[in-house]
Amino acid sequence: MPIKHYSKDFGKKEKVLNYTCQAYQLSRPNKVGAVMALIRECQPRTIEEWERWYFENAFTEGRHPSKITKEGLEELGERLYTKIKEIVIPEWLEAFNRLTQQDCADYIYNLTINRTYDGFLREKSVVEDNLAKRFPEVRFEPSDPELDHAGDIDYLGWVGEKAFGIQIKPVTAKANFGNYSVSERMKASFEEFTENFAGKVFIIFSLDGEIGNAEVLGQIEDEIQRLRTL
Repeated sequence: MPIKHYSKDFGKKEKVLNYTCQAYQLSRPNKVGAVMALIRECQPRTIEEWERWYFENAFTEGRHPSKITKEGLEELGERLYTKIKEIVIPEWLEAFNRLTQQDCADYIYNLTINRTYDGFLREKSVVEDNLAKRFPEVRFEPSDPELDHAGDIDYLGWVGEKAFGIQIKPVTAKANFGNYSVSERMKASFEEFTENFAGKVFIIFSLDGEIGNAEVLGQIEDEIQRLRTL
C-alpha cells in the first residue's frame, strides 16, 4: 500500500528555499528542535497528533533551550524570506551575470580533479599521520562505497569485530566548527551505523591535515575502551 505524503510541493521554489534554509541554518535543532528524535518519541498515528505533540514538547537545543511555538516557526519563515530577498537573490543575480562557459568548464575540472585530490590528501593525513599513530591497535579502513552509510562515514576504526565511524570535514582557520550540528538525515545515518557496527560516529575537523577539534581524540579513546568490553 503506497504511503500517503503530507509534504507541500513548492515546485521550482524548492531549490532556493532549501539552499537558503541550509545556508543560514534555519532548520537546525537549535532552531526547531531535534525533530526526528521528537517524532520517534511521539510515535504519532496521525499528523494532527504529531503537530499537537510537537508544540507541547519541542524545545530548541543549546545552552539556553526555549519552547518552540507556532509564532516561532512563523518568525523563522520571515527570516528565510528576508535572507532570500536581501542576500541570496542579489548574490545569485551577480553570479549569473558574470558566469562564463569557461567558468563552468573550470569548475567541473576542478571539482573532479583538484578537490578530489585535496580531499584524498586531507583524509590520509588525518588517518595516517594522526589517528593511526595515536591508536596503533585500531585498524582503520575506508568506508565501503556500496554501503548505505558511505556518504556520511569516511573511515571505520575496527576494534576487534566492532567498529566506530569517522567523518572528516575540511575547515579553514577561521571556521567556527563549534557551532556545527549534523542534519537529521545524518543523525539517522549515524544511528544506523551504530546499530550495525556497535560503535559511535565521530566528526573530525581537518585543519590543513591537523585535527582542529582535538578533544575528539579523548572521546575516541573512551569509545575504543567501551567497544573492547562489549
